[in-house]
Amino acid sequence: MKKGDNMTHLRETPWDKRNFNINTYEMLTTDEEALKETEQHEGHYTIKISPLENTKPLLDHGFYYVDTLIEPVCKKDNLTLFHEDHTSLSTNYNPDEILEIAEEVFTHGRFHRDFNIPDSMADTRYMNWVNDLIESGKIIALNYDNDTAGFYGFESDKVLLLGMREEYRSRGLAKAFTSMACKEQLKSGYDELYTSISAANVASLNLFYALGFRLKNTVDVYHKLNGEVT
Repeated sequence: MKKGDNMTHLRETPWDKRNFNINTYEMLTTDEEALKETEQHEGHYTIKISPLENTKPLLDHGFYYVDTLIEPVCKKDNLTLFHEDHTSLSTNYNPDEILEIAEEVFTHGRFHRDFNIPDSMADTRYMNWVNDLIESGKIIALNYDNDTAGFYGFESDKVLLLGMREEYRSRGLAKAFTSMACKEQLKSGYDELYTSISAANVASLNLFYALGFRLKNTVDVYHKLNGEVT
């Protein structure tokens, strides 16, 4: 899209454009005029809608379903804390270890489920996101003794990412790590935290439910590709 072009119903998403080598946009409405804009400009488009919304106009304009996101919220007083020996948090860590963990955990995101996006590009998108969070000081390392077992990504009052090394999964550690990190995040003065979880990620849904998070909202995510990803 050339500078000066009218984008009444679209918002550019440069953090995705750098990964897919095509202009990327988030749609702000499902109005017919907005849908027609997606026909006028090459790019990859994302829109999030209520599951109850009529999807026929989206499908008629080439959009396709990729995911359902569940958005739980936890009030400060409802956070349930768990403790496990040998676990701790740290903001002093080796970034390469965090990126190594990230490389093995993000395989089921909405871009991995988008048949128009090669897995290698979806991987790059999530790795760049984690690197951005590292550079902005929004990653907390989850330590088991002296080993970096995982990481917790956040921004303001939102829990963004949680990743753990394979050898530390299914050991009951996630509840302790995540509850400690949530407690730390709440120290910034927030009354509640929220997150966004794919409906397909049952393990994460169960984890956050155990911590005191409760469902507040659900959205369906649709993508559209007008052009080619190279």
